[in-house]
Amino acid sequence: MNVNINDRLIAGFWRTSLWGKSSKELNYFINQLIECGITTFDHAYVYRSEAAFGEAMAHSASLREQAKIITKCGIRGVGPGSLDAKNTSHYDSDKLTIIKSVDNSLKDLKTDYVDTLLLHRPDYLMNVQEVNEAFNELKRSGKVRDFGVSNFNVTQFNLLQSALDVKLCTNQIEFSPFNTEALDNGLFDQCYKNQVSPMIWSCLGGGKLFDESHPVTSRLTKVLNEIAEEIGAVSISQVVYAWVFKMPCQPRIITGSSKIENISPLVDSIHLTLSKEQWYQIWAAAVGHDVA
Repeated sequence: MNVNINDRLIAGFWRTSLWGKSSKELNYFINQLIECGITTFDHAYVYRSEAAFGEAMAHSASLREQAKIITKCGIRGVGPGSLDAKNTSHYDSDKLTIIKSVDNSLKDLKTDYVDTLLLHRPDYLMNVQEVNEAFNELKRSGKVRDFGVSNFNVTQFNLLQSALDVKLCTNQIEFSPFNTEALDNGLFDQCYKNQVSPMIWSCLGGGKLFDESHPVTSRLTKVLNEIAEEIGAVSISQVVYAWVFKMPCQPRIITGSSKIENISPLVDSIHLTLSKEQWYQIWAAAVGHDVA
């Protein structure tokens, strides 16, 4: 596992419908991200982000060659679309559903392939042989280059991998000072052992980092500010990103902002180095106690 430094940050587009950007404004934002060195873009069928992204990309013919597109399938929310549920949102990893979802994504994204396809959530009724058949067909057709999962636990990941002819390239999971479960539930250990680079969502705790009324934030802020001064960081967000990047399994972080001024400083966090003691200072503030 050797993740290119330019691939450590991923731009998340799950809030696209709330940003209020025109297709030309979104095109400008995508170009700004690429200029910053961020060339991977995260989508999902349920985000309703793909059509807007496809329209934005169409303004610049060269963008598709520079961009790496991630999308996800497997959640059918209630709605009017052909892949939506009629009455009850549910997970669906059937072969035909996976293939149909990819075809829908390709149409909306205005491209003939996606770089990475993830199963968005574990389907309790998943037939792993059907998933294997779907992945093989998508691989043979050139519609998908790599495959992974999102929000799978260790046993779910292992079960699926045991049935696949392709190697899963990632598991997209939540991790932050507000949710440290991946340190102890085996997910990071599994990624390191299998040479899989996880993608991290909500690494700033979904905004909790800036909520001083939150009990974890009240412990973290002082420590993060002290370490920011020690390592030359310009914000506590940079320090948290550096804390996540310190993990040996070489995680990649998904951003969530629509403002380049919020994202561009985070690129520098890739080059910030925490000592082991500094890393554990943040961990202790996060969990509320020192090591035993």
